[in-house]
Amino acid sequence: MLDHVTVGVEDIERAQRFYDSALRPLGVTRLYGDGDRFAGYGVNPKAFFWIGIRNKPQTGSHIAFAANDRATVDRFYEAAVAAGGKDNGPPGIRAHYDPDYYGAFVLDPDGHNVEAVCRLPEPR
Repeated sequence: MLDHVTVGVEDIERAQRFYDSALRPLGVTRLYGDGDRFAGYGVNPKAFFWIGIRNKPQTGSHIAFAANDRATVDRFYEAAVAAGGKDNGPPGIRAHYDPDYYGAFVLDPDGHNVEAVCRLPEPR
């Protein structure tokens, strides 16, 4: 079981603006910071997603946040794109993963692939 994940960013202030907006619909907020080098996001009191200044850019990172419903996935996508993220797959069913897999993908300002996913079936 994972306890937390950290991804490297080039500009902490830009990354904080992006994640403050993009994660808000998921109920995830910035809880902690380490000056101008790191910031921790989570659900009070536990930060489980951290961003921090790195000397070398990282590529290939994919972080998926669980959403309680499909509308929350939609709100995540809208907020993330409005905050400067780039579309990497709009909200929708990804049947090749699972018939109920509803996800949205956005590249953050540093190129990390950030996803919100709901694995619950559509309410009837």
